[in-house]
Amino acid sequence: MKLSFRWYGDDDPVTLEKIRQIPGMVGIVTAIYDIPAGEEWPYEKIVNLKNKVEAEGLEISAIESVPVPEEIKLGIEPRDLYIENYKKTLKNLAKAGIEVVTYNFMPVFDWTRSELDYELEDGSQALIYNEEEVEKMDPLSGELDLPGWDTSYDTEELNNLMSAYHEINEEKLWENLKYFLDQIIPVAEEENIKMAIHPDDPPWSIFGLPRIIVGQENLRRFLDLYDSPANGLALCSGSLGVNPDNDVPELIREFGSRIHFAHVRNIKLTGENSFEESAHLSEKGSLDMYEIMKAYHDVGFEGPLRPDHGRMIWGETGKPGYGLYDRALGATYLNGLWEAIKKSKK
Repeated sequence: MKLSFRWYGDDDPVTLEKIRQIPGMVGIVTAIYDIPAGEEWPYEKIVNLKNKVEAEGLEISAIESVPVPEEIKLGIEPRDLYIENYKKTLKNLAKAGIEVVTYNFMPVFDWTRSELDYELEDGSQALIYNEEEVEKMDPLSGELDLPGWDTSYDTEELNNLMSAYHEINEEKLWENLKYFLDQIIPVAEEENIKMAIHPDDPPWSIFGLPRIIVGQENLRRFLDLYDSPANGLALCSGSLGVNPDNDVPELIREFGSRIHFAHVRNIKLTGENSFEESAHLSEKGSLDMYEIMKAYHDVGFEGPLRPDHGRMIWGETGKPGYGLYDRALGATYLNGLWEAIKKSKK
């Protein structure tokens, strides 16, 4: 595996200089953040980003993410224009030597939590999802402020978007995803890019919106939509693991050859459809991280693998879930598990 770390660009307080000091760290997972969804990423900007990363002795191991505009998910125009721009972006990324591209197909809201700075027993702060609190939220009130979604929407735009989604069901969303894949994957094949869809987070419907990348059966269906090595998964243990029905090591073993990117983090289940994001250590959460890493080793995983959301510890402030210290602890923990598993196999 290629140990990697998420970096949010020049405005990220977690600098490349700091990231490179994490033992075993080789890869950077990043994106171009100032281009609206649906527009082409210029080759020059991609090269500038790549050069900046490589100047610090690291490499871009994956792009996370090239966003899919809502018009593509809804199946409305100008989706064809946006898909053409997406193809151009993939070609520009390939020309710059990028091999893995992540995206998701979640309507409106990306990863969603009810609180970003919940204090755990040890005094650290973590992201949590409390179903009771989320059910009280009204996305159409104009007062909703959630992480992971496009806050450029004003109340009227959000109302229109929510109304549009209420006109489609899961089957229609599947149909629109297939339309996208039928256009994109042939380009990815030509350019030797591995496309990796991220599961829905959390893996159930929120605010009445359909979600489809949620578990084993649906992952099978997704991979069958376009059966190609270029069409794969960014398998996130935290996103899928909050549903106890999802056996993450089993998923890894079944889909191993189609997993192009691994997000490895722990979560602690606190109730039905409720959870908190814990330290990566197995005993601190509900997932067995040793078994997860062993499954990746057993399938011969060689792609980028990164620690995911971390707590805020030791007084650190910054982007919730994306501080330096706890993610660095997670990275070294995962790397230690990997070394032990490798040596035990000899």
